[in-house]
Amino acid sequence: MSMTRIPVARERLRSPSPAAAAGTLNSRHGSPSGSGLEASLLQLIHNHQLASFHLREQTERAKKEAAEAAARVSEVVVEAVNGGVQESFINEKRIELEIRAVAAAVFRYKKETDHWIAASRAINTAIKEEDFHARISVIVQMVESLVVASSAHLVNAVSPS
Repeated sequence: MSMTRIPVARERLRSPSPAAAAGTLNSRHGSPSGSGLEASLLQLIHNHQLASFHLREQTERAKKEAAEAAARVSEVVVEAVNGGVQESFINEKRIELEIRAVAAAVFRYKKETDHWIAASRAINTAIKEEDFHARISVIVQMVESLVVASSAHLVNAVSPS
């Protein structure tokens, strides 16, 4: 692999800083470019640590935001599902109450119908009994009138005229 572009940090290492090029001496070695090289290395390490720190912060923020977004999405999904389930549960309870009310009304109407049927039968029986009694009294009157007529006929037939 050939490198077409040299990173800036390496260029700084290869080329002395302007202060080092001007002849600033390194206190340890006494060379004019040593101080610039050390400063460049320290600056490079500092920049790397700073970039790493910012990258970690950005990664942590992104993780936190992703977790919060996932929690919000989860809450919305749960609310949507629970809302449907809750609505179905409420409808089921409402239907059960209506079924109980209809069953109670049917039971009341059945009792009322049974009472009406019993009353109707009692009236029919009473009418039949009255009719029976009326017919019996007509028959009794007819028999009595027949007895009276036949006894008068017998008296006339037996008596010497």
